[in-house]
Amino acid sequence: MRALVCLPTYNERENLDPMVRALGEQIDVARDAVLVIDDSSPDGTGEIADRLAAELSWVQVLHRPAKEGLGPAYIAGFHRALATTDAELVLEVDCDFSHNPADVPRLIAACEDGADLAIGSRWVDGGGTVNWGRGRIVISRGGSFYARTILGVGIRDLTAGFKCYRRAVLETIALDRVTAKGYGFQIETTYRTLRAGFRVVEIPITFTDRRVGESKMSGAIVLEAMLQVPVIRWRALRGTL
Repeated sequence: MRALVCLPTYNERENLDPMVRALGEQIDVARDAVLVIDDSSPDGTGEIADRLAAELSWVQVLHRPAKEGLGPAYIAGFHRALATTDAELVLEVDCDFSHNPADVPRLIAACEDGADLAIGSRWVDGGGTVNWGRGRIVISRGGSFYARTILGVGIRDLTAGFKCYRRAVLETIALDRVTAKGYGFQIETTYRTLRAGFRVVEIPITFTDRRVGESKMSGAIVLEAMLQVPVIRWRALRGTL
């Protein structure tokens, strides 16, 4: 199945080139593609993306005018994938190597085996993290428990951002009605997928904290996700999700 990897970037000049080339070793570059979605990075990431696209036929670039958050960047990438490509699978991957490119074929294989959404999960048997402090583990595990309890779903890693969607999912879940931007975006899109009746599976992965560049994580992003969860549930109960 043809796959498109969406790779959002903001100030990732140290990571972009090696990540794109690492992804190229894991996908079929004669058939698949990588879409770099750059939010006008002031460090020159967008220029590096353009250079890679000129060199590598399987690399595409989407330049966005400003930084609006992870969710809007992915939605822009999804729309580009649906409108301009025949990709049957669309993936989300972080550019900072926290998601191992070698795990991409495992997510693709899960969808080829019948899943509609495959999630690279830290919190199922066989999954885990590297270079995380106890506090961050507690926040992440607790956040997923909080979200799945309020939403009434069984997914263990609802805030996961390493995903492979079948095209039909993205065509169904009303992308333009997704309101969350940070971790809440991952929760909302997975919840929408489940509510639409699609099959979601979790694939164990090891998440490694970034070694180069600055993390985009902040207290505001965590707070947004916490506040969005009851809003998502309320909208679902009202039929306005």
